[in-house]
Amino acid sequence: MSGAPVHNSILFIDSSGQIQASYDKFHLVPFGEYLPFRSLLSAIGLRKLTKDIGAFAPGPGPQTVRLNNLPAVSPLICYEIIFPAAVTDQTQRPGWIVNLTNDAWFGDTSGPPQHLAQARMRAIEEGIPVIRSANNGISAVISPSGIVLHALPLNQTGIIETMLPKPVTRPLYAQYQDMPLLLLSFLVLIFFTILRIREKRLPNMHA
Repeated sequence: MSGAPVHNSILFIDSSGQIQASYDKFHLVPFGEYLPFRSLLSAIGLRKLTKDIGAFAPGPGPQTVRLNNLPAVSPLICYEIIFPAAVTDQTQRPGWIVNLTNDAWFGDTSGPPQHLAQARMRAIEEGIPVIRSANNGISAVISPSGIVLHALPLNQTGIIETMLPKPVTRPLYAQYQDMPLLLLSFLVLIFFTILRIREKRLPNMHA
């Protein structure tokens, strides 16, 4: 449809070819999938950086998708897996996370292992298994404790057949996210502010 937003999406298709659900990527790659500060940067000719990509529109955010004969799932596209506290719908906890990614452009570098490590961190933080499917590897089944149970290495085709790990009780990070860290940082700031004030007052008291 002309004028309709274009999304980077996952379609969930059943065995009969029917689309059960869809998911639109919400953490888009700057300068790859969209142009930040479009009005300003377009004025100086940088609009062409995303012209051929299509200038994708972001989706609404983390989504829990319910499928036939499977636990509810939180889908993530590519580098969305790197963002802590932004991988699941906090009101509808899924039973697993699926991460579809194109890591081919990394080549034979440290990029794919680092991307896998980020997926392991999200599994630990959320207490939810992560199933990672990469077009050229590293594909993996990751337990809620961050252990890679099965994997296909870089540039190796194959299929992983395994039972889907079960999620664990919701960890503290999944419940409170960065709030404890922010609170601790605030308290430390207050402490050193008070300490600094006291240090300034002491010389005056002994003068």
